[in-house]
Amino acid sequence: MKQDIRKTTPAQLKDWLTQQGEQGFRAKQVHEWLWKKSARSFEQMTNLSLSTRDLLNAHFEIRPLTIAEEQRSNDGTIKSSFRLFDGNLVEGVLIPALRNSDQERDGAPRMTACVSSQVGCSLTCKFCATGYMDRKRNLDAAEIYDQVVAIDRQAKENYDAPLSNIVYMGMGEPLLNYKNVLESVDRITSPDGLGMSPKRITVSTAGIAKMIRQLGDDAVKFNLALSLHAANDQKRDQIMPINESNTLDVLGDALGYFYKKTGTRITFEYILFYNFNDTVQDAQELWKFTKRVPAKINIIEYNPIAEANFKNTDPQTLDKFAGFLESKGVTVNVRRSRGKDIDAACGQLAGKK
Repeated sequence: MKQDIRKTTPAQLKDWLTQQGEQGFRAKQVHEWLWKKSARSFEQMTNLSLSTRDLLNAHFEIRPLTIAEEQRSNDGTIKSSFRLFDGNLVEGVLIPALRNSDQERDGAPRMTACVSSQVGCSLTCKFCATGYMDRKRNLDAAEIYDQVVAIDRQAKENYDAPLSNIVYMGMGEPLLNYKNVLESVDRITSPDGLGMSPKRITVSTAGIAKMIRQLGDDAVKFNLALSLHAANDQKRDQIMPINESNTLDVLGDALGYFYKKTGTRITFEYILFYNFNDTVQDAQELWKFTKRVPAKINIIEYNPIAEANFKNTDPQTLDKFAGFLESKGVTVNVRRSRGKDIDAACGQLAGKK
């Protein structure tokens, strides 16, 4: 079986090429084609001789993902079902924000890619469609990278604008695929890769305290978001079983450690479920939790799924909840759902037709 060339380092490839009688500098050229130019075949590597390309093709393969299906929402959101080399499917989403208020400083529209990190998920969050799937495997770094390349192409073709932001908020728990997620970020941000700023990238976690501390030790430059949804252990246990082994006190300590190491403010994601976590008392508990670490809060509209009976809170309750937090000086953003009509909104990705 041929080896996946994107799992080799430049040093490994250089050693192999020299053993084959090729010049070592070809390794750098190959890696530039793979990670900077996003080549999908050796035939595209036109500054290599035909004999070198044939040699590579005989021993290695590139395993690019393909778009199995593409759906377009009435609001302009595009959801893609990506087929991996082994036949598994994951989903990614292009979220264009076309209002003037959502433009970048240079006037370009904000284009966000939401990418997946696992096929399925081992966590069982009760409000998330992916949580009702089995976790089949982790994605490797190249498979995450390929989602970004494909969604960037969609943004340019459909909106004449490149990606401006990337969120690891698709299928899977990124911190349970730690090595590949960090490698993918490196490929996306490196000058030898796509060259995006790490400050344009947000990794979202359900709360794996040990790995949050590891992010601090690794001094990552990207943003971190915690999928919180309740600042009360009893309530959070009900909707996010991961909380039983990663309690709010444990998470608070880990987030404080992360902030101390990186200086990066945390984002708390909070879905307001009707008659569950949407009272002023819930807002008070959330405010107290935010005092543990510098943070901002994104209040997210709930997107119903067939497997669960949760409902979105009403507008008046949302305003009261957000108003309390703002009265305490907390930065609050209310995020409206995008792509709900094609099951592309937050919590709806499940790889289903």
